[in-house]
Amino acid sequence: MSRNLFSMSRAIGAMTLGLIATISLSVPQNAIAAAPEPSPVSIAWEFTFDSGPLRLAYVEHEGVTRPYFYLTFRVTNFTDQDLLLAPDVTLVSDGVETFRSGRDIPSAVTDEILRRLDNPLIESQIDIVSTVLSGKEHARDGVVIWPAEDLDADEITIYFSGLSGEFESYIVGRDTDNPQRYTLRKTMMLRYATPGDFENQGARPFELIEKRWVMR
Repeated sequence: MSRNLFSMSRAIGAMTLGLIATISLSVPQNAIAAAPEPSPVSIAWEFTFDSGPLRLAYVEHEGVTRPYFYLTFRVTNFTDQDLLLAPDVTLVSDGVETFRSGRDIPSAVTDEILRRLDNPLIESQIDIVSTVLSGKEHARDGVVIWPAEDLDADEITIYFSGLSGEFESYIVGRDTDNPQRYTLRKTMMLRYATPGDFENQGARPFELIEKRWVMR
């Protein structure tokens, strides 16, 4: 198989896996096919979201050097009202392992990554939680960080929620004796191709292969 055909086959397979993961982490497997999609036209408040590169950093803490994923981003409020920004960001490795950003991240690791970024406007996930005023001049820059537990992953997907007020109530098993109601929220999905071996990755960014809104 040629390199191009192999890459195409891998991308198609990864796309299918990412679509399934989008819903399966929130609702039962038997509901995947009927899961809703975001409205094609915005029907609620929404931040404009610009993602920076996803990178890998090795940081020493308490005498041990560990790898961490980190993603920079910018949010801008172009609505006519001030909005609360409270990011809830999840990283999924190969569609299986799930990590909440900021969880099990020592403050010293966050401080070191911020130091390396060398941009006084970038805020940690804790510090950025606040009201964002309307207007381009009030845009906020932030960084989210995860422990890099799986260094052999072929794909990484990030789900960034807290950017939109759009949601949809979703009922599973309506015609059964035990119907279940779920609330799905409009979420930004970022999907990255990863080499499967990060030994020589360094600070080079991972390749972003898909970016779109999903309901999750």
